Amino acid sequence: MRQCQLCGKGSIIRGKRKLLRGHYNPIPGQRKYPNLQWARVKDVRMKICMSCLRKLNQVKTKVAATRKKTKKEA
Repeated sequence: MRQCQLCGKGSIIRGKRKLLRGHYNPIPGQRKYPNLQWARVKDVRMKICMSCLRKLNQVKTKVAATRKKTKKEA
């Protein structure tokens, strides 16, 4: 099943409305899937969505920046 293993984001069914001569014609819905990528989280390889991957990268850069500051102070 295509689902993020961190946040649980899964697929949705979304429809379109096509404009034809001034009237909208509903088109049957299509299934949309999240953008899942393989990533290593705490030495475990899992499929996570891009929003979770961005959040993890933000945390990693903040931790690295604080480590650099503490090394300069010491």
